[in-house]
Amino acid sequence: MTDTVSAKLTGKKAIVTGASSGIGKEVALRLLQSGAHVSLVSRNPDHILHELPSGINAKGYVIDLGDISQVSAKIQAIVTDMGGVDILINNAGMAYIGELIDMPLIEWQKLFDLNLTSIFQCLQATLPTMRSQKSGTIINVASIAAKQGFPTWGAYCASKFALLGLTQALAAEEQPHGIKVMSICPGSVDTPLWDTLGDKVPLSFNRAAMLRPATVADSIMTLINLPADAMINDLVLMPNAGTF
Repeated sequence: MTDTVSAKLTGKKAIVTGASSGIGKEVALRLLQSGAHVSLVSRNPDHILHELPSGINAKGYVIDLGDISQVSAKIQAIVTDMGGVDILINNAGMAYIGELIDMPLIEWQKLFDLNLTSIFQCLQATLPTMRSQKSGTIINVASIAAKQGFPTWGAYCASKFALLGLTQALAAEEQPHGIKVMSICPGSVDTPLWDTLGDKVPLSFNRAAMLRPATVADSIMTLINLPADAMINDLVLMPNAGTF
């Protein structure tokens, strides 16, 4: 960990979902490097915790965000445990490859539970505290698939389009309360998500040409560190190789 600490984030309380790998892990590391207290939400938070030095302000919480019956209560418990919340990074998500005509309803529901409904519940669990302190930063990790449709990615696109709508509506609702709500739409990112898709990933997908999780995390930190009187509603971040 670096010794460079941003005075702006020192002592700030952050929740990062999907924190054990990929973008979530990189964002969590940067928040910790900046002096924030970070709650690491994941099914396997030990994947990142074992890499951190002792005494660092991080705590792991084992939560399956796809189990929407218990997300709100568990996130509220984290807020209580931390004594508040200043930053929420909604990063956890999943993908599904396959034509919509063949997609089982249970797979559709599973994807929307994680990619959209769990975020809604995280928001409801944290917003009351942010409103009470008249400040807060929320960043929803969407995708270039929130901007255009891709064949065989229909359900994923639908969930990310919906997330963008949710983000924009929430930003308008919370602006009077001093809360910033922003989204980031990365192009293809080389994360472990691809490993979960097996042989459904097209051979044309060159993972070496994708964005690095660290690059996306740096952009998220830019959003977090904006001056109090500025915000970026939606940041589109693409690899130089273009859309895959």
